[in-house]
Amino acid sequence: MIRKDIRSLSAYRVPGSDGMIKLDAMENPYPMPSALHQGWQDLLAEEGINRYPDADMAKLRGMIAELDGLEADQVLLGNGSDEIIQMLLMAADPGACAVPTPTFVMYELISRWVKRPVVTVRLDAEFQLDAQSLLRTCGREKAAIIFLACPNNPTGNMWPAETVRAITEGFRGLVVIDEAYRPFADRTHTNLIAPNVLVLRTFSKMGWAGLRLGYVLGDAGTISELNKVRLPYNINALTQASARFLLRHLKLFSTQCQRIVDERERIFEQLETIDGVRPYPSQANFILLRVRDANGMFDWLKMQHILVKNMHQAGGNLAGCLRLTVGTPEENDALLSAIREGVI
Repeated sequence: MIRKDIRSLSAYRVPGSDGMIKLDAMENPYPMPSALHQGWQDLLAEEGINRYPDADMAKLRGMIAELDGLEADQVLLGNGSDEIIQMLLMAADPGACAVPTPTFVMYELISRWVKRPVVTVRLDAEFQLDAQSLLRTCGREKAAIIFLACPNNPTGNMWPAETVRAITEGFRGLVVIDEAYRPFADRTHTNLIAPNVLVLRTFSKMGWAGLRLGYVLGDAGTISELNKVRLPYNINALTQASARFLLRHLKLFSTQCQRIVDERERIFEQLETIDGVRPYPSQANFILLRVRDANGMFDWLKMQHILVKNMHQAGGNLAGCLRLTVGTPEENDALLSAIREGVI
């Protein structure tokens, strides 16, 4: 009844967080200001949900395109970036999906859902990527699509521009540069867009996680082809209306993101002073941390009602690591205090 390979997989699980300082999911910790929230509620109250949403979403796509000086026909919207990853893996030529490792787990998980083989190239001890090693692996394994998370999740680092460019110039299949953490990074890759190079983004990290709205930027011809595997009405009317409203107040969310960047740098500097703790530089809204006993520290933080992501179970060069989302200053102070107390 259910495919054998699906039965062998584990479902993606989200741990409960009631009563916890939630620093495990890379969310923006700052709520929408009350005045803006009221305007948003008033807008949604006027939305009719008895009709299907705008299937073309031209106005919203145009607003998004304008942010990067592109055209509306260069934008494809998805129910979170996860849906777009699924579209890309369905539409790409036959062949393997190539990813560095460790990286965002959904590239591999969705590939397996759609029966696409996956090949991996391990990052080095400092989580750097060897472009030529990746390209050789792609050639040997007949890869058709590459995903590059820039910055990478869960490591937080941004690979050098020349590394990313070498891959886009040396690979004939689809190259998807995932900029989920663009609001916190010092570089974008829209200059590399080509018929086979796409830039994937989401609004989740900048404060709209509950909307589940992602988008991909690319060559208009490629976007047109991808639209053929997009489900009709995939972005609901309330999300479309919300996004159009919030995009008119983008400066507010950009300011919040800058506060997160400032806090990220403060946390990093503090973590560097703690014996037995090694933080890795990050251009995202989280920091990867290596400690002597990751499981022990994870359990200790939970006892202090702080939830982070335990990466130790993944093994490899993530052994001993935790991933800490940047929270509010108060949350971050509680985290730092708990880590100092819990270090073995």
